[in-house]
Amino acid sequence: MNARQIEVFRTIMRLGTLTGAAQALNVSQPALSQLLLHAEDRLGYKLFRRLRGRLVPTPEAQLLFPEAERLHRDIEGFRRFAEGLREGEAGSVRLVASAPPSLSFLPRALAAFRAGLPGVHLSVFVVPQQIAVDMLGRGDADLGVALSDKAAPLVQAETIGHAELLCVLPARHRLARRKAVGPADLVEETLISYRKESLPGQLLDQEFARAGIPFRPQVEIDVSIIALSFVQQGIGVAVVDGLIPWLAHPGLVVRPFRPLLRLPIAVLCGTRRPLSLQQERLRAGLRDAFDAYAADPVSRGLLTPA
Repeated sequence: MNARQIEVFRTIMRLGTLTGAAQALNVSQPALSQLLLHAEDRLGYKLFRRLRGRLVPTPEAQLLFPEAERLHRDIEGFRRFAEGLREGEAGSVRLVASAPPSLSFLPRALAAFRAGLPGVHLSVFVVPQQIAVDMLGRGDADLGVALSDKAAPLVQAETIGHAELLCVLPARHRLARRKAVGPADLVEETLISYRKESLPGQLLDQEFARAGIPFRPQVEIDVSIIALSFVQQGIGVAVVDGLIPWLAHPGLVVRPFRPLLRLPIAVLCGTRRPLSLQQERLRAGLRDAFDAYAADPVSRGLLTPA
């Protein structure tokens, strides 16, 4: 029996007459009778017999009816779930992000996404950049946000903007009087900055080399926010990304790093399978949230949308 024949059988069983079933299914009674005959031919036995003018289910029909009801419930559940995917009442999104996006524009994007699609299950993992890329490549996450647009196996990147590198200083530091800070200004300072293997570390290493100065951070970091407490305690000065709202933390002064160096901000996704409607919506929301965050005065013009 195909799905239509099962529907006809179930409706006749529930209503007890061909006339009532035909009306319920919005078909003619001859067409309904023909569908029932085809079903019985395929099964090889009768489902109904007429006794004294009444349509009576056979014992086989009585045994089949619970299964038809179960199938109907499953199909209805499938239909509701499929409609829920369209309306945002079902589905899931797994997002991985490094710390700087998570502390800046990502909460705005997630709040808008949850408000618009409250039924979608959202999982967020804040992890180091390389772990985020690995998770996307394995298919353990759907979307990612990182300060890198470097190509990786099974992962594609969409650059949504750039963040300048800047110098974060203790409030009363001597360099706080300058409009900008460059490599030569940092020779005598305890420098807090990225490992050379990282993308920002490579950019800084090249710029320091052009100035004839070795790039040797005394405090090496993988994630920029780690520099916060070191600078607040006066241990040194940091050259880090401008994505994190540094001025929201007390005791700090921020100055542009010159020459200008910018880090790409990218939305990442795996290439193993296409994104769902909900995942595409969050990707668009990430772009919108970054644009809004870049336009906010707190960003001090340090961010540039793509």
